[in-house]
Amino acid sequence: MINEIKQDAQQRMSKTLESLDHAFAKIRTGRAHPSILDSVMVSYYGADTPLRQVANVVAEDSRTLALSVFDKSLIQAVEKAIMTSDLGLNPATAGTTIRVPMPALTEETRKGYTKQARAEAEQARVAVRNIRRDALAQLKELVKEKQISEDEERRGQDDVQKITDKFIAQVDKALEAKEADLMAV
Repeated sequence: MINEIKQDAQQRMSKTLESLDHAFAKIRTGRAHPSILDSVMVSYYGADTPLRQVANVVAEDSRTLALSVFDKSLIQAVEKAIMTSDLGLNPATAGTTIRVPMPALTEETRKGYTKQARAEAEQARVAVRNIRRDALAQLKELVKEKQISEDEERRGQDDVQKITDKFIAQVDKALEAKEADLMAV
């Protein structure tokens, strides 16, 4: 029973870490990476569709993304969707290819993105702590129902705390790596 609670907490915490990785992927560094455009939605016959479903996105070089739109009639809509997104990018169309140059990051924008990364990391830490709280509540419930002893509960609490500490350290490590990536010129 205690092992099931620990496994559940560990799985939920690893999902939180995955979510943090996705959030970090959306924070733009100075380099071109196709995942930057993952949040862009294109109006495709009246329905908002993810950009990846209507175009192939590749990094042409370290500062440029190249998009090959599958349906040529959508080129204008894709261009408009990228411009209206909150990414601050200006696409340029060359025939059937859309090129998206990545502007160089200023010191001010780097600090803004670092602040955004710290906020995402803090949300991940809070989520991990909430999962810990849930696991500890489940352990207390088992003691109340007399399914485990108080000693087993204490050992379970220690194990849950160790798991929590491990995931908090991974969040901090991911944040450190992202900050280094953002501050690299």
